[in-house]
Amino acid sequence: MHYTLKAGIRASWVLLLLVIIASSCVPIKKRVYLQVDQADSTKKYSLDNTPSYKLQTGNNLYVRVVSVDEEVSAYFNFGMGTAGNVYYDAAVYLNSYSINDSGFVELPFLGDIYVKGLTLEQTKSVVQKEIENYLNNTMVVVRLVNYNVTVVGEVARPGQFKIYQDRINIFEVLSLAGDMTTFAKREEVVLVRKTETGSIIKRLNVLDDNLLESEYFYIMPEDILYVQPLKGRNFAFEAFPYTLVISSISLMLALFALFK
Repeated sequence: MHYTLKAGIRASWVLLLLVIIASSCVPIKKRVYLQVDQADSTKKYSLDNTPSYKLQTGNNLYVRVVSVDEEVSAYFNFGMGTAGNVYYDAAVYLNSYSINDSGFVELPFLGDIYVKGLTLEQTKSVVQKEIENYLNNTMVVVRLVNYNVTVVGEVARPGQFKIYQDRINIFEVLSLAGDMTTFAKREEVVLVRKTETGSIIKRLNVLDDNLLESEYFYIMPEDILYVQPLKGRNFAFEAFPYTLVISSISLMLALFALFK
């Protein structure tokens, strides 16, 4: 009987070792963003290397002409109403102009203007030039109407999010989705981006501080982020399972005591 008890205790320690090996806890090092070498902690980054978004078919533009002569400029803002009427999503959409399949946007009194492949700044200059044929001392406002980005996979709140700013980076987008979960594969976040020649796929490592200087650091309209799960995600633990280990040992000792 004494031998059996010793064997039971020995088996319990073996079980404990197996649980420790199989627990697969996610180490902190795999969860720390933008890891910087301590010897290079004062490194400076350039964040102005992101190419400007080029307009594509299906984009919606908010275009408004501002002038000291409100009665005259009202002709060019036909149907736009006052600025206070365009704060809601539906109103903004209804007061926007869509780029058609041919790459043109049709503006009141100005007619069709080709804007596909242009940046917002270039589009603003083109519209400004057309307006000056009719009206002096004007300012043209051109904005991309609340575009969407999509985040799926290992995040707290996957979904499609409307963006109301000119530029947004990958961390800001991930924060909209409630950040990545413990079991996210941060070394390979998949970015799907639509371009003029088709969609491209880029894998981004958010643990690497060099991401700050990547051309993919800023997210473009209609981008999709897919956060992959870690390998063996179903068998991983967010923290060491002390309760499970203690319960397993207690169960084994109770079983051996019962058999004894």
